[in-house]
Amino acid sequence: MLKVDFQKQVARVMLDRPDVHNAFNDELIPQVTQTFSELGARDDIRVIVLGGNGKSFCAGADLNWMKRMVNYSREENLEDARVLARMFHSIAKCPKPVIARVHGAALGGGCGLVAACDIGIAVESAQFGFTEVKLGIVPAVISPLVIARIGPGRAREYFITGERFLAAVALEIGLIQHVVAHEAALDALIESKISQILTSAPAAIAAAKELVFGVAARTLESSVEFTADAIARARAGEEGQAGMTAFLERRKPPWIEKTNNK
Repeated sequence: MLKVDFQKQVARVMLDRPDVHNAFNDELIPQVTQTFSELGARDDIRVIVLGGNGKSFCAGADLNWMKRMVNYSREENLEDARVLARMFHSIAKCPKPVIARVHGAALGGGCGLVAACDIGIAVESAQFGFTEVKLGIVPAVISPLVIARIGPGRAREYFITGERFLAAVALEIGLIQHVVAHEAALDALIESKISQILTSAPAAIAAAKELVFGVAARTLESSVEFTADAIARARAGEEGQAGMTAFLERRKPPWIEKTNNK
């Protein structure tokens, strides 16, 4: 259901249910959560790439799983939704940079996976859509991540219509950051992003991710102390001291030296 390949400091996590376009179910969801929790804690992993095997990135929820949901009680539905929310949270809050490699379809919860990643890169033929309303339900669990990406105005339109849209529209509304012509270009751009990430300090990257979430949740006034504390801790920290010293001495910082030696 889930494959993880390691290439030096990069973990490539592949949804591996190609027969159902990598739709997730109650077996795959905890696997994804556990995998991202474990990878996030590993010092030897610097970047995670999330993709899908076969024709699609992820078509959302598995139909057979959804059939079972029809008979769930309210409490069972609540717990099921909490487990699903924890999966998206494990990706969004992972201290490692996560790149979404999107091709084929990214529908419903598949769009949620894209929104949970830090960088979304898609081929121009990829299709997106918040299709939940077509089934009489709503994109509730993924909504915080999606609205943070595309804003409430765009969310209202696409959550309500449930329409499918191509990568160019996903780029325009901010769901993804890059569109390429074909899969070879997709992988080339991902490698370029990985190269950039590997020249940056690991702890600083994790702190930068937390900074974005923290500032987004605060008012302008309340962000003053939060951001002041963030930069003060970074300057006094081991990486900050090493990085600034290396810059002043015109040499490479230690994390680049470690990367080059692996």
